[in-house]
Amino acid sequence: MTAINQSISGDTASLNTQQKIGAGIGATGLIILLLASFNVGFQPLWLWLTISLAAIAGGILWYTRATYVGHPEGIKNDGVYFRSLTSKGLYGYLAGVGLTGFYIILYFYPEYIGLVEGSSNEGIIQLFDPLSKSLNGNPASQWFVYGTLYTLAILFFGIKFIIKYRHSRYHIIRTASVMFFQLAFAFLIPEFMARLNGDGLNLPYYDLKNIWPLNYYNFDQYRVDKMINSGTIGMALLIFGIASIFIITPILTYFYGKRWYCSWVCGCGGLAETAGDSFRQLSDKSTRAWKIERWLIHSVVVFVTISTVAVVHSYLGTDTSKYWLTKSAFLWIVGGILTLIFAWVMLFKRHKFQKDALYGAVGFFVVIIAFMGIHGLSDTEHIFLVEKQTVRGGYGFLIGSIFSGVIGTGFYPILGNRVWCRFGCPMAAILGFQQKLLSRFRITTNGGQCISCGNCSTYCEMGIDVRAYAQKGQNIVRSSCVGCGVCSSVCPRGVLKLENGPSEGRVDDNPIIIGHDNQPRLQ
Repeated sequence: MTAINQSISGDTASLNTQQKIGAGIGATGLIILLLASFNVGFQPLWLWLTISLAAIAGGILWYTRATYVGHPEGIKNDGVYFRSLTSKGLYGYLAGVGLTGFYIILYFYPEYIGLVEGSSNEGIIQLFDPLSKSLNGNPASQWFVYGTLYTLAILFFGIKFIIKYRHSRYHIIRTASVMFFQLAFAFLIPEFMARLNGDGLNLPYYDLKNIWPLNYYNFDQYRVDKMINSGTIGMALLIFGIASIFIITPILTYFYGKRWYCSWVCGCGGLAETAGDSFRQLSDKSTRAWKIERWLIHSVVVFVTISTVAVVHSYLGTDTSKYWLTKSAFLWIVGGILTLIFAWVMLFKRHKFQKDALYGAVGFFVVIIAFMGIHGLSDTEHIFLVEKQTVRGGYGFLIGSIFSGVIGTGFYPILGNRVWCRFGCPMAAILGFQQKLLSRFRITTNGGQCISCGNCSTYCEMGIDVRAYAQKGQNIVRSSCVGCGVCSSVCPRGVLKLENGPSEGRVDDNPIIIGHDNQPRLQ
């Protein structure tokens, strides 16, 4: 039984003794980190770091065991709206303020947690020096501290997620997948590659996913030069970055929907699904939020497209005898590709977008006008200055730092766990565009079995009113859907099912409300 118990006849919100012990152990580990940030002299460093990280991990596991082990399988959300932390209560806002403050210090004031340029680290960053030196051979940075804690959260909250959803093979596999990709490709392999650098070896160890537009700086000249100068591995990563745009992601999205990345690979999605699982019910399901989502996320895509084109344009030349790809040719190629895509959508797929076609048209013409402006400045240095100081700098600050970091994660206890994925991630927007138009993925509904309990809509982290589709017996084909499958898992009647199938009939434009169809039926 997966129905939510929100009975007020019992104290479903209070923690039992074992849960309190687990929470206390985890808090002990965090207190050690907090004290270290105030330069409390923990020696030896490796011992106190081990105690801190072990306490955090052990506390999560202890709490998980007390909550789920020994109880019948099935999702337990008892008291979720009665707990201050998970219902926008005082503890929730305090957690949000704490997380937000941590991100602000991490991004903009790392000296307050012990980063010292040109000298030995202090504070919490110094505490991580032994681990950093053992992995990459260098003292820790604020990003190493963040990466370690990020990975720890995904791994051990991932175990909690797997035990909670242990009745679902789908959840077990996809959670194990994000745990693997975070540990191996986002954390350990880059650290090992950094250690191997030197003596003529210069591996591009950062951001191995290398997928644009999530890596909006992927084609900055310094990045391209570094990959070219890194030999075979660097060239392979550069080719992969280009192929991912036109070949890899469209093919995978066609077969599996955007879930192959957003719910199976992405570190942002991995943190949201594991550490952020307790806050998924806080996502705004209102029509107003949906409208804001569509305008905001597509504006980010326009922003990053113009920014990237300006970057590439800035280091191309104009002399056709020296450059096989000139500034003008590049703009014509990119503009031509976008025009073909826009024309194809408007001629053959417009019915699938309905009102969203207007947003696409506005975005397309903004991009083209921007390209004309870039071309008009091609004979001056102004475009380089605009790109470096205004467009790219503004994007990196507002989107790369404030939105994806400070708000995207810091606001979990206030706005839900997928704020960044839903409102700001350009990768999610482009994959959603492909999913809406071409993918075989959909969530099918058996409306005749729907009892309108609302569990599916409540726990949709992307703010989709799933129940409205289920009541109509209508397939769910939404650009924003990340295919997490939780709506299916919390349904007590088995109404919802994640499926891949033929494109024909995937979008039902004439749904009915079950029980209210007065049309004559064949006998």
